[in-house]
Amino acid sequence: MNKKIRIAVLVSGNGTNLQALINAKKNKIIKSGKIELVISNNSNAFALKRAEKSKIPFEIISKKECKKIEEFEKKLKEILKSYKIELIVLAGFMRILPPSITSKYANKIINLHPSLLPSFKGKDAIKQAFDCGVKITGCTVHFVNDE
Repeated sequence: MNKKIRIAVLVSGNGTNLQALINAKKNKIIKSGKIELVISNNSNAFALKRAEKSKIPFEIISKKECKKIEEFEKKLKEILKSYKIELIVLAGFMRILPPSITSKYANKIINLHPSLLPSFKGKDAIKQAFDCGVKITGCTVHFVNDE
């Protein structure tokens, strides 16, 4: 049997993209990877219930627990290492990863953004596109780097 890539999905909210990934795995669309872990910076994220229902372990790194970026960075590194994560998927994760993470996982972090970048960056991208009245929109999937 081929080795599966160990994936961590980072989330902050509802987790609809996480659910799409879970469904893709169940339906054998994703064949070479396995979601080993869900990480959230929001203890109230509905995505955690989705992970629990699918029997995927999850970890929470809250702002209360890690007030400084260095604390968040250290905790995130420890968790990723302990689960032997090889690929990170940012699926509605509303926190910027520090350069020490993006460089350590160069070309191994994928971001799902709900607009066609570079338009409508940041939070509420779909609402921004709607409010702007664009006729065509979509999502952007890209590798994350220090920039």
